[in-house]
Amino acid sequence: MTTVLRVAPDRPDPFVIATAAACLRQGGLVAFPTETVYGLGVAALDAAAVRRLFAAKGRPADDPLIVHVADATALAPLVAARPPIVDALAARFWPGPLTLVLRRSALVPDEVTAGLDTVAIRVPAHPVAQALLVAAGIAVAAPSANLFSRPSPTVAAHVLEDLDGRIDMVLDGGATQVGVESTVLDLSGDVPEVLRPGAVTLEMLRALLPEVRARGLKPSGPHRSPGLLDKHYSPRAPLTLYEGAVERVIDRIQQDARVAEAAGRRVGLLIPDDDPAITAARLYAALRDFDTAGVDEILARLPTTTDGLSQAIADRLRRAAAGRVVDCG
Repeated sequence: MTTVLRVAPDRPDPFVIATAAACLRQGGLVAFPTETVYGLGVAALDAAAVRRLFAAKGRPADDPLIVHVADATALAPLVAARPPIVDALAARFWPGPLTLVLRRSALVPDEVTAGLDTVAIRVPAHPVAQALLVAAGIAVAAPSANLFSRPSPTVAAHVLEDLDGRIDMVLDGGATQVGVESTVLDLSGDVPEVLRPGAVTLEMLRALLPEVRARGLKPSGPHRSPGLLDKHYSPRAPLTLYEGAVERVIDRIQQDARVAEAAGRRVGLLIPDDDPAITAARLYAALRDFDTAGVDEILARLPTTTDGLSQAIADRLRRAAAGRVVDCG
């Protein structure tokens, strides 16, 4: 069975944190809250422990992990080069939901990077994550704490739904705040690219990196970041995503829902809130609630807002839909 240790999210108990840190140093798998979603942590430089993490999640070996460190000074042994812009980005966005992809050092195992010459690194802001990293004194590789391709966990109960008995420990620090995974910024090439959108938006990054660009939904070449597969964040019931003018989308969703219900199918409707922060925080919980309710299909509308966080929500919904997208014009 997986050990669950409850901890106050703002003032984590040092004894509880020390217990989890010792588990990490011994090669254990520890789920913990970050400000984005719950991560499943493992000692990043312990290749055998990292392989155990992949097995627990059912994660393919070609999907790289994000390494979490306590502060920007911990980058030095993990990277082969540190572009000057890293210091400015770290000063502005760390701790926080920004991951940087950099050329890796030989110290980082292939298991963490999927054999690539880059490594993804971030400094999380959540007090529990910060305390754990400081107490452990090591770099911690931590993908989302769920079975591969499932909606990411935003409370400890989601972690246990997927991984109870598969991992050693969960630090239950309550609900996460942001609700969608970190922005991933690739600094390993000639032009900085946002590989995965998140709460640190393109507009925010352009204040420091005017040339930064967004990569497409289906990037070519090797995946230097997690979260880039065509199918990801998916509930058990098939999700269909509707795009286009709001009125047309609503009419089509209502029509398709009536047809499905007439055929005896249970339908879940996902209509994003006008406040993207609320939508992001609730998104994965809503998808898991549909699983619990046993719906046969989910009909979802894209956010009507167009800010950077709404783009991150749209990215997650498109991948959850795995190609089931209806263009309503």
